[in-house]
Amino acid sequence: MKTIQFREALREAMSEEMRKDENVFLLGEEVANYNGAYKVSQGMLDEFGEKRVIDTPIAELGFTGIAVGAAMNGLRPVVEFMTWNFAILAADQIINSAAKMLQMSGGQVGCPIVFRGGNGTAGQLAATHSQSFEAFYAHVPGLKVVTPSTPYDAKGLLKAAIRDNDPVLVLESEKMYGDKGEVPEGEYVVPIGVADIKREGTDVTIVSFGKIIKEAHKAADELAKEGISVEIIDLRSVRPIDYGTVVNSVKKTNRLVVVEESWPIASIASEIAYHVQHYAFDYLDAPVKRVMQSDTPFPFSPSLMAEALPNVERIIAAVKSVSYK
Repeated sequence: MKTIQFREALREAMSEEMRKDENVFLLGEEVANYNGAYKVSQGMLDEFGEKRVIDTPIAELGFTGIAVGAAMNGLRPVVEFMTWNFAILAADQIINSAAKMLQMSGGQVGCPIVFRGGNGTAGQLAATHSQSFEAFYAHVPGLKVVTPSTPYDAKGLLKAAIRDNDPVLVLESEKMYGDKGEVPEGEYVVPIGVADIKREGTDVTIVSFGKIIKEAHKAADELAKEGISVEIIDLRSVRPIDYGTVVNSVKKTNRLVVVEESWPIASIASEIAYHVQHYAFDYLDAPVKRVMQSDTPFPFSPSLMAEALPNVERIIAAVKSVSYK
């Protein structure tokens, strides 16, 4: 094993797949000469050249359309968005072209493409630059959506995404690019649609994904001091969702808290809660609890930001609530 940053894990995934398959290429704003807005693609222009690492204009709809057309014709583009907030401008190509092409062509034309970039809150960037899009895109048939929380998962999931024959969205976090973690020296892939039990426990199950899962780990440490054993499941993929791992955990712990950095209405947490009540109702000793972002546009004020996001205190309170403590 070796210790690398999250951004390095993503870079290794892209570089390794580009060395194996000449049909894989990277395009996006500042990915080439500037080495990427967050230095994810650092050095890739030097290795692969300007035909495979392509700087685009600030025109998300345009370069996403180019990439979707390339995928329909047999190439495997990796599209980097500086932030998923900007990808709203490209949603037509993602939702109406990439996601639907295989079905609308009767299986004749696929769209093997990866869309990736920073997602969620990242400091005082205010309402239009602080949105989480997991549930937004997970709602769309034809797309796969993954959201890694560690360098290991980031590299393995991105490699799986590039090899996949369907459109895959990789939602990262600007605040995690510098995070360090262990990854294997050799080849590996993390399969899409398989959750990971990050921490085993017996009393309460916490389900989460993305960077907010860090708050769940902190809460679990504090709860352990009070004798409450928490099991933490990292979904890793939010379409498809590994419901089996979640249900089996709830059958063991009999309690569930879902932590999500997004708005509560039509959320991933709501979907998890539905499946658990449907498939594990008789095992539940308490109602399912959600710890969500506030149902408002994200604020600019630091004090309001702290109130808007899930935090350790709110998670602990939710766990104690389902534990009747």
